[in-house]
Amino acid sequence: MKKIELLSSYLSGKIEAGVDEAGRGCLAGPVVAAAVILPPDFRHPFLTDSKQLSEKKRDQLRPIIEQEAISWAIGKASAAEIDSINILQASFLSMHRAIEQLNQVPELLLIDGNRFKKYRQVEHVTVIGGDGKYLAIAAASILAKTERDAEMKLLHQEFPAYCWDRNMGYGTQKHRDAIREIGPCIHHRMSFTLLPNQLSLFSNSEE
Repeated sequence: MKKIELLSSYLSGKIEAGVDEAGRGCLAGPVVAAAVILPPDFRHPFLTDSKQLSEKKRDQLRPIIEQEAISWAIGKASAAEIDSINILQASFLSMHRAIEQLNQVPELLLIDGNRFKKYRQVEHVTVIGGDGKYLAIAAASILAKTERDAEMKLLHQEFPAYCWDRNMGYGTQKHRDAIREIGPCIHHRMSFTLLPNQLSLFSNSEE
């Protein structure tokens, strides 16, 4: 199958930042976003959507992106914030937090997905599957994914029963079995359906 070549820009001549998030569908941990401004001539043969890359390849690309990018930043929204404002708004919040830390103000934001909450007066476009179409979004997807995975591995050391070093907070069978057996912890998103029998989960946690 022919490899699709990712685009370096949406509108030439503008300072563009690619923005993407990781962890929206997880049961635990933060949602993490990254914003990346790449040089116009940046290329790398492995750079593509983080979901298409092995963990090893992502870990290899992260320092290259951080070194070569004009600017990059990470933003997060905690599980508590997700429960407070919902996952969609928390995803926007994490993206805004990443964008506001860039040391160069972008003129255009390239957002992976189909929805975004406007950031100040900066123009933006949403691109479905953008992490497989634009280099800057692909770079952001890798930084967001590697940052979140690293955080979940640290949290695993405190809460090893949930196997977050392997499932990264997603709803695998082992993760759900642990929730059923010992209940949720402070890093779980209680607004999510952690178990099919959610009502019994809450009843048990109150006993």
